[in-house]
Amino acid sequence: MLIIGIDPGISGSICFFDDGHIIDVIDMPTMIDGKKNKKQVNGSQIFNEISKRVQKKEKQNIRVIIEQVSAMPGQGVTSMFNFGQSFGILKGICSAMQLPMYFVRPTKWKKYFNLINSEKDASRTRAIEIFPYFSAQLSKKKDSNKADAILIASFYYETYKIED
Repeated sequence: MLIIGIDPGISGSICFFDDGHIIDVIDMPTMIDGKKNKKQVNGSQIFNEISKRVQKKEKQNIRVIIEQVSAMPGQGVTSMFNFGQSFGILKGICSAMQLPMYFVRPTKWKKYFNLINSEKDASRTRAIEIFPYFSAQLSKKKDSNKADAILIASFYYETYKIED
């Protein structure tokens, strides 16, 4: 089964996880928007990245797991709008592609990996512990978003047998 774990947002990542192994992890495709050179997610590139990895798979053997995001205290109105827009774009793309989507709250997958109340970088450390063969791609602190996507996919892989 191909599991696509997604950490949504401008600095998020997408993990392609097949039968317990990381196939690939990419940074969230973005593009420059407007006069102020602000970034936003690039929906057509997300579509292309997912399409090329699912083209030979049957839809019933694909699961898209998206982190269920919500407003966070202290986050500005504009950044929260952009975050919600990114989340909506991801849902729209997966709906149009007729891919089954599941949503997981950060607290649920983080509790599973004992990451509640830990530093942001703890998910990167945990992903390296579980998937040492992928450690070279998680060598920088900024790779914590990739680690989140990996753990989101892994969480579903390890728990779906009970819940599906």
